[in-house]
Amino acid sequence: MLSSVPLIQGVLFDLDGTLVDSAPDLGGALNELCLRYQRTPLSPAHYRLFVSQGARGLLQAGFDIQPGDLFYEELRDEFLALYEARLSRESRLFDPIPALLQALEEQHVPWGIVTNKVARFTQPLVNQLGLFPSHGCLISGDTCAHPKPWPDPLLAAARRLQLDPAHLIYVGDDERDMNAAQAAGMGGVIAGWGYLAPGSCPIDEWPACAHLQHPAEVLDLLPTHCSSCRA
Repeated sequence: MLSSVPLIQGVLFDLDGTLVDSAPDLGGALNELCLRYQRTPLSPAHYRLFVSQGARGLLQAGFDIQPGDLFYEELRDEFLALYEARLSRESRLFDPIPALLQALEEQHVPWGIVTNKVARFTQPLVNQLGLFPSHGCLISGDTCAHPKPWPDPLLAAARRLQLDPAHLIYVGDDERDMNAAQAAGMGGVIAGWGYLAPGSCPIDEWPACAHLQHPAEVLDLLPTHCSSCRA
């Protein structure tokens, strides 16, 4: 049982819905695909609920289709091509994120990004948004054999930062982020400003050690202990 997080020495972040508001471009690509097939586009309020689930969740919302269904792979590939063409057309860092990252660097706190978005998209997006961490790392969805909720990507990030996983927190807006953090022996921190897609259980039952409402609150966890963690 994870009852507390030792002295925090580094911070890992999810990308979509945590550092970057990528919903306009992901949802925009979905709606371009919907129009291509004479389907009704989704409202921003609707598609934002599925952004954290990537292509799988968005295609489920727009086309009621899922992996294994006929034509799923073809639709997924069309969606990804449309998304790649508009990768950072409207996507932006959440407003408080630059100040948070600057504060981490000024305090010499190593940080990095761990996302399920594959390198084909993460590398150019991180470049285009000026997100290259001077003290950190970028772990994409295809960096390891297994993506989140497996712990492999988080453990790979810990190795790159040369830190014990127990001294890291992982900030994310999806249930699988918290499950991955728990499996890696890290403290999971819910990004309350993110998309917070409905999961298999209510958010207050996610295995997290903190639920923050503003990115600046991450600094309040450093270098103190993160207490009252749940199993």
